Amino acid sequence: MKTIYIYVLDTLADWELGYVTSELHSRRFFKEEANQVSIKTVSYSKQSIRTMGGMTIVPDYLIDDINVSEASMLLLPGADTWNDPKHEAILVKASELLSVGAAVCAICGATAALANFGVLDNRPHTSNGPGFLEMVCSDYKGQDFYIDQPSVASNNLITAGSTEALLWTKQIIEYLDVFKSNTLESWYNYFNTGDSKYFFELMQTLPANNKN
Repeated sequence: MKTIYIYVLDTLADWELGYVTSELHSRRFFKEEANQVSIKTVSYSKQSIRTMGGMTIVPDYLIDDINVSEASMLLLPGADTWNDPKHEAILVKASELLSVGAAVCAICGATAALANFGVLDNRPHTSNGPGFLEMVCSDYKGQDFYIDQPSVASNNLITAGSTEALLWTKQIIEYLDVFKSNTLESWYNYFNTGDSKYFFELMQTLPANNKN
């Protein structure tokens, strides 16, 4: 079983997690043989946080409870509060997870936090466009590894800009291997374009529609 740890912090950007949490929790498009996944929220304390949209989240776990193994995945959403020193502990944990081959997935402001902490100095990554990390991160040294693409999956690190939650989610699902490949393509095309033909394609890829 994979455990998906989602770091929650005040001003968390709600929209950046919507696709990935709903699909991993509901399992509605999972392939029959997909591995089990467990989703847990984690933070620096057990106190509730308030998202950018005003929603309240009470963390399930503390940072020290994260299992540092390949069976773990850490999701780091964007927020306006990443500069607070209390978040350094999760950046340490992210580095530890990467070192053992676990996946770390960061979007928007979380990429800046990783960059400022040195995690992106020698790993292919992206963020909110060329020049963004230099603008907000005084200690950023990963320019040679920056890739000007909406979302970048490299080994066990998946990074994206603030407008790319859908593609980021696609790459996370692909990494976890819980959708059939044609299901994932149809799912992405439908939500990316809104074209109903992809919805019907998606339905045809599901196990219930492929039984004699």
